[in-house]
Amino acid sequence: MTITVQERPYVIFGYGSLIFKPPPHVISQAPGYLKGYVRRFAQKSHDHRGTPENPGRVVTLIHKEDWDAFSGADAFPEEDIVWGLAYTIDPLYESEVRDYLDYREKDGYTLEEIDIYGVEDGKEVIVTHKAFCYVGRRDNPSFIGSEHIDALSEKIWHSVGPSGLNKDYLYELSAAVRKLSPESHDSHLYALETRCRRLDADVGRNGVGIEQLEA
Repeated sequence: MTITVQERPYVIFGYGSLIFKPPPHVISQAPGYLKGYVRRFAQKSHDHRGTPENPGRVVTLIHKEDWDAFSGADAFPEEDIVWGLAYTIDPLYESEVRDYLDYREKDGYTLEEIDIYGVEDGKEVIVTHKAFCYVGRRDNPSFIGSEHIDALSEKIWHSVGPSGLNKDYLYELSAAVRKLSPESHDSHLYALETRCRRLDADVGRNGVGIEQLEA
């Protein structure tokens, strides 16, 4: 039997939980960054880090000009860059991985194609042209937009879903982004982490009531 492999590799870019929980059948991975996008906790999570009655918050990508137009209270600093990981999938399992990711990202995310950048020989270049990426667009039902950072951090700290505590998603993502590159920085992500860890210090994990864990 002859297996036909497409010339164009199946590359998926992870900027959220895919960084610390990669898809299956990865044959290579490499850090890279995006241009013209912001990463924000602007998407409700009804299925992983929250429930339909009490959705948590997870990240999505938003075009910078769109974010600047409706969210002046949370401007995207020029020094921030959206870093992530580009995963090349074994072509023999492409269909399986697509189905897996379509299900995993079903809560309002849409598959888009996006250029991934890197630096080679001191010059900025496109390292992957039109990689696939799941984005929660502004018109999807789970998009919540900009929330005050104190209210958002408390929401993340209290929320929990089938995949675990919402704050653990934040902590794992923050740690993963820091490891990607010395240049990686996300002021929004780190500010939320600081606030949630302050809540941890105030009450501790043992102070979380059972009614919150089961919410």
